[in-house]
Amino acid sequence: MKKEEYKKIVKKHTPKENRLVNALTSFVMGGLFGILAQAVTDLYRYWFNLTIADATTWMLITFIFLASLLTALGIFDRLVTYFKSALIIPITGFAHSMTSAALDYKSDGMVTGLGANCFKLAGSVILFGIISAFILVIIGVIIYG
Repeated sequence: MKKEEYKKIVKKHTPKENRLVNALTSFVMGGLFGILAQAVTDLYRYWFNLTIADATTWMLITFIFLASLLTALGIFDRLVTYFKSALIIPITGFAHSMTSAALDYKSDGMVTGLGANCFKLAGSVILFGIISAFILVIIGVIIYG
């Protein structure tokens, strides 16, 4: 069998995704996660008499912890199939990538396993985040002086 024939067979049997449904699901679920984040922030402000900044920090810590816990329990990936990118784009996706890399390489040891591989996916996110922030600051300085 030639490569072209194999590619045709694979394309024929690969399930088609409905991009409109995926986009709408991500939009709605992302909005619901935003509402949930605001509710958690408000609860922290009310229960612990925190400032908005402190309550927001604790809400982020809570979401990071829950994403890491759900990843460790093997639940996070199943949730992504339902919530689409609404669950992986925010900080929960970053926590998931760090935790899953740590779990994948924990048997290789602390240094050569965890230390060397923990930032495989997250490292690129950090790198491009820093570069983007740097470029935007330069643009802001040029425009606004």
